[in-house]
Amino acid sequence: MEIIRIIGIGLIALIIIIMLKQYRPEYAIFISILTGILILFLVMDRLTGIINLIQTIQDKSSVNIQFITLLIKITGIAFLSEFAVSICKDSGEAAIASKIELGSKIIIISMSIPIISSLLEIILKILP
Repeated sequence: MEIIRIIGIGLIALIIIIMLKQYRPEYAIFISILTGILILFLVMDRLTGIINLIQTIQDKSSVNIQFITLLIKITGIAFLSEFAVSICKDSGEAAIASKIELGSKIIIISMSIPIISSLLEIILKILP
């Protein structure tokens, strides 16, 4: 089971970080980043499977491919920004973390405008 592997890697990294913080606290953030990247690589197969499934569903339906592409990009931005925010918070930089959150939210909103406008057009067509 992959979740046991992920949890094990996380716990081992946590123990290493706790031990490193006593002697070399500057290296603890590198262990945290490397652990996050390692876990990301472990779930990449699942992530590509999900993207392939979404594309298959899109091929079978009449949903615009641009909307599906936007949703995948928005989801990727959300994941990556959450990863960066967590790293910033772990290293004690809450101010930078909040700026990353704000920036990613603005980007996500700006990217979702075509979907929102399309939904509004559909709603306006339905209403008498």
